[in-house]
Order: sequence, then C-alpha cells, then structure tokens
Amino acid sequence: MASPVDIKNRRASYEYELIEKFVAGLQLTGTEIKSIRNSQASIAEAYCIFIKGELWVRNMNIAEYEQGGYNNHEPKRERKLLLQKQELKKLTKKLKDQGFTIIPTHLFINEKGWAKLRIALARGKKLYDKRQSLKDKDTKRQLDRLNK
Repeated sequence: MASPVDIKNRRASYEYELIEKFVAGLQLTGTEIKSIRNSQASIAEAYCIFIKGELWVRNMNIAEYEQGGYNNHEPKRERKLLLQKQELKKLTKKLKDQGFTIIPTHLFINEKGWAKLRIALARGKKLYDKRQSLKDKDTKRQLDRLNK
C-alpha cells in the first residue's frame, strides 16, 4: 500500500550537521493526507518546536486539496508530531544545549499508509563547513566517474 510519496528537505544536510534522526507520525486533519498522497507538500522552510511538552512542526506547507470544497484545511497550520515519551525527553534534553534545533528532513508514507516525518536533531554549519561538504561531494563525484 506504500505510495511513491518521497518529499525531502534537500537543503537540510547542506545547512545543518545532522546528529540524530527520529521518525514521527503526523496528526493530520481531513484533506491533508490526500494532498500529501498527491505530493503537494513542502518541508523546505519547516522547523520543530516544543509547546507544553509536545513537539509541533511549523511552516510545513501542505497545499489545499483541489476537490476539498468548504472542508479544506489551512495550508501552513501547526501540526502535532507523534513520538514516544522517551524520544521526547531525549530531544528536550538535547535542545537545552546551545545551538541545537530540530528540522524535518523527509516526508513519506509508510507501508501501512500512515504519513510519517523523519526529523533530525541538528546543529547549524558554519560557512567553511558548507564549503568543505561541497568539496567532499565534488571529489566523490569525480572518483565515481573515474571508476566507471
């Protein structure tokens, strides 16, 4: 039943150093899942925050469903992430350290048909780190070309 929905935040690995990854469920309403199944979502500007001990994702854009009518959802509303208590405690402890943030990296639909969001605990990269990762990517690409 898994659908080919594969929405990635491609800038995440460039802008941030990804330290630890988690998979969270999404609490969706009405027509949101239909838009996700049509790949009408974007997580490029999204980030996660804690509100009253619960983890929420902000700025995640799920486009309105075309056949939704008056029941359509709000595209950029805050959505609750569903994680286990141990994972939430672990994330709150890590967030107290300076410079950490939680960003979504991948939105997909699992085998059971549920929408899942892969999030990562991340630290922002400096400019020289970004340059270094581009150089590493370039050299890897050149080596792959030579090996073929």
